[in-house]
Amino acid sequence: MNEFWLILGMFIITFGIRFIMFAFAGKITFPIWLQQSLKFVPPAVLTAIIVPSVVMPLGEIDISFNNVYLIAAVVSVGISLVTKSLLKTIFFGMLVFLILHFFIT
Repeated sequence: MNEFWLILGMFIITFGIRFIMFAFAGKITFPIWLQQSLKFVPPAVLTAIIVPSVVMPLGEIDISFNNVYLIAAVVSVGISLVTKSLLKTIFFGMLVFLILHFFIT
């Protein structure tokens, strides 16, 4: 019975938070400085997720030519700067990773 109350409580809290955000979505306007600041949130969050995965694939910092994650990430950044295409960046980044992973490990 305790699980029921736990799940119900989680549902109410989650639904309440999301409902409030959707209910007032078009009615509240943020100040310009906050709107400009919020544009930096997605790059900051993605950087916080990706960099540790690339630099520490096995739990310890590995900045060497044996780190296929790091090499593929650097190649992907280069491809993205040259082509400016998300699909090509993902495709060639994964291709480089798979080839290096096959030959190095």
